Amino acid sequence: MASASKRLIWGYDMSWLQKLHETYDACRGNEPEATEKLLPVSHAHQQAHVEITLDMNGNFESARCIGKVETAIPATESSATRSGTKAPPHPLCDKIQYCAGDYVALGGAKKSFFSEYHAQLLAWCQSPFAHPKAKAVLSYIGKKSLIADLVSERVLHIGPDQKLLTQWTIGGNTPEIFKVLTAKAGERDQGDALIRWQVRDPSQPPSEVWLDESLQDSWAEFDASTKEVRGLCMVTGDMQSYLAESHPRRIRHAGDGAKLISANDSSGFTFRGRFTDDTGLQASGVGYEVTQKAHNALRWLIHRQAYRQGDQVIVCWAVGGKPVPDPFASTLDLIDEPGEIESAPQLQLHVDAGQALAQRLKQRLRGYGAQLGATDDVVVMGLDSATPGRMAITYYRELTGSDLLNRVENWHARYAWFQNFSKDKRFVGAPAPHDIAECAYGRRLDERLKKAVVERLLPSIIDGQSLPRDLVNSVVRRASNRVGLDHWEWEKSLGIACGLYRGFCNREDYQMDLEADRHTRDYLYGRLLALAERIESLALYVGGEKRDTTAAKLMQRFADRPASTWRTIELALTPAKSRLRAKRGGSMHELDRLHDEIVALFQGNDFMDDSKLSGEFLLGYHCQRRALMPPKAADSGTSQEPTDE
Repeated sequence: MASASKRLIWGYDMSWLQKLHETYDACRGNEPEATEKLLPVSHAHQQAHVEITLDMNGNFESARCIGKVETAIPATESSATRSGTKAPPHPLCDKIQYCAGDYVALGGAKKSFFSEYHAQLLAWCQSPFAHPKAKAVLSYIGKKSLIADLVSERVLHIGPDQKLLTQWTIGGNTPEIFKVLTAKAGERDQGDALIRWQVRDPSQPPSEVWLDESLQDSWAEFDASTKEVRGLCMVTGDMQSYLAESHPRRIRHAGDGAKLISANDSSGFTFRGRFTDDTGLQASGVGYEVTQKAHNALRWLIHRQAYRQGDQVIVCWAVGGKPVPDPFASTLDLIDEPGEIESAPQLQLHVDAGQALAQRLKQRLRGYGAQLGATDDVVVMGLDSATPGRMAITYYRELTGSDLLNRVENWHARYAWFQNFSKDKRFVGAPAPHDIAECAYGRRLDERLKKAVVERLLPSIIDGQSLPRDLVNSVVRRASNRVGLDHWEWEKSLGIACGLYRGFCNREDYQMDLEADRHTRDYLYGRLLALAERIESLALYVGGEKRDTTAAKLMQRFADRPASTWRTIELALTPAKSRLRAKRGGSMHELDRLHDEIVALFQGNDFMDDSKLSGEFLLGYHCQRRALMPPKAADSGTSQEPTDE
C-alpha cells in the first residue's frame, strides 16, 4: 500500500513494514538510557499545554500550564489521524474542548465534543480492561467543573462576562496560555489547550498517566477488543489479524501530516483510487498492530539517527537495534578523532596518508563490527513528500552488517583527500554529502537541489556505484574558479574536488601524496601551477607585499588553456625570480631545479597541448602545493613563510 491509495509495490512495501515491525519488537523495552522510548501501540504523540493533578477518587488537586510538551497519549485509530471536521476524541488526554463539560457554558468558541469523549472513556472504564487512573479521570470530568477549576488556578482566563477570553486585553503580563496557543485571525481559543493528567496513588507509581505502562497496556488491550474487521495480514501471514483501516501520520515531526499508507477518500474526493474498501481486503491488508509498531519504530529511528534535509529523511538502522555507523557523516565525524593535516618538509614526500587513513577506518569500524554481526539485517530507507499529505519511499536497501561496514569503509577510503575546511577543521577523508552539494552548486544551492544531490549520492555510498559524472565535473569547475570564491570556500572546494575526482577515476590509482614519477600531462601541469604560485608567494613575502599571485588569478584560464596561459604566468614570474635570487639564492636554485624536472617529465608534444585540463590537474596542483609547504614552527604553531592558510 503506497502513498495515496491502496496500491502495492511487491517486495518493497511489505518488506519495510516487516523490518520495522521486527525492529519494534527487538527494541521495545531495550531503548538506550537517556533516549526517547518507543511509542506504545494505540498511542500517539501530541503537544500538551496544561497538566492537571487528581487523586485516585477523581478530586481536583492542582493544575499548571506547561508550555508545549510532546506527550505520548492513548489514541484510537481514527483519533490519531483526525483533522478538519472529522474530530473523534482521544480516550484520555485531549483538548479542553473535549474534556470540559462546562466548555459551552463558559463561552467556548467551538463545538463541544464532551459527550463523545465521555462516552468513549466510560466504555473503557466499564470494560474488563479498565484502569483505576482512567476511572479517576472519568469521575472528575463527570463533575463538569474543569474550566472553572483551571480559572481558579489562573491557568485559563475569563472576562467580565464570565466567558473564556480569546485575546488578552486586561493589561499586565500576558498569561502563558496565550503564548503557547496558535492564533487564528489574532485570536486564541483557550479550548484548544490539550490536557494531560496526573493521578496520585502512592501504591501505583508513576502518577503521570503518560508514563504508566500498566495504563498503556490497559488501553491497548481495550482498543484491540473493539476491532471488527479480520483478514490476512500480508506482513505476518496471520489469517485472523485485525486489519488497519487507517495508518499513522506525524512520522517525521509533530506537525507532519503526510502518510506512507492511505486509503481512497469517501468524501471530498481529493483522490479517487481503484478500491472502495478501507481495510485493504481488495488489495493487501496490513494488521493494525503491525502498522502501529512499524510506524512507531520508524518515528523513533528518525528522531534518533536520521539524516534530515527539509522534508527529506534518510535513516539507516540495524533491525536488532545494534549501533551502526552513519553513512552520511564525513570521515572526521565518523572516526571522531580530529586530525591535523601534517605539514611536510620542503620538497620532501609525505608519509602515506592513504594507509594511515585505512588503518584508522578499520579500527573505528571494527568497534561497530564487534556489536553488529556480519549477517545482521541492516536497512537504509529514504523518505520524502511532494505534498503535505502524501509521502513516498524514495530509497530502500536491505543489507547485512558486513555489507554496510564494507561499503562505508570503501566510500571513505575511495573518496578520501586532505580536507581543509577552516583553521580548526582539517582532516584526511571523505566529505559529507551536504558538503559535496554545497561545493558543487555554491550560491545556486537551494533546499530542493540539495535534496536531489544527496539522493543521487545514496547509490554511491550504499551500493558502491560510481559518482554521477556531471556532479564531479561541477565540483572540479568550481574548485578551478579560485577568484570567484573566498579563501576558505576555495580551500574546502579544492579538497572535495580532489577527493571526488580521485575516487571517480579509481582505476588510475591516484595517491594522496605527490607522485614524482607520474608522467600524465594534466598532473604535470597542475604541479607547474603550484610551483609558480610558490615562487611568486615567496617573493611577495620577502618584499612585504600582500596580493594574489598571478597563478591564483589565472587558475580558471589555466584549466581551460594551460599551454598558452603558462607562458603568461612564466613571464610574470621574472621579477619574482630576480628578487628571490638576490635574497634567497639557495631556495630559488632548488625551485629552478624542480621546474626543470617537471618539464622534463612531459612526453611527446604534451607540453604544447593547449586543450582543456581534466580534474587530474587539481590532484597534481594540490600534492605539489603541499610538498612545497614549509614546516610549521614547533614552538609557536605558526609558519615563518606563506602557507595554504
